[in-house]
Amino acid sequence: MSENTKAFIDNLEAGNNADAGEAFKSALRDKMGDALDIKRKEYASSLFNKETPEAMPHSDPKPEIATPGTFAQDGSVATPGQPELDGKAELEIAGDGETQAQ
Repeated sequence: MSENTKAFIDNLEAGNNADAGEAFKSALRDKMGDALDIKRKEYASSLFNKETPEAMPHSDPKPEIATPGTFAQDGSVATPGQPELDGKAELEIAGDGETQAQ
């Protein structure tokens, strides 16, 4: 029997409930600390002895990548199969002051 457990019982018998409570907390801390130390040692000894798990395959396939474009010297991007754009917006201004994009 540990000293804290003995102190707990002695304090209960003497009617010192506050001291018995502290002795109980100390006994419980000691018991939990010992149990944790045992588990830590078990875990540490088996930590590097396990086989490396295989990676799980992803559930979603990787997205398809569109044909990449190429950069021109002026900084524009040319994408094969798409019409060449000059990068300028084409606007038609109506006679009543409204602007419409084409």
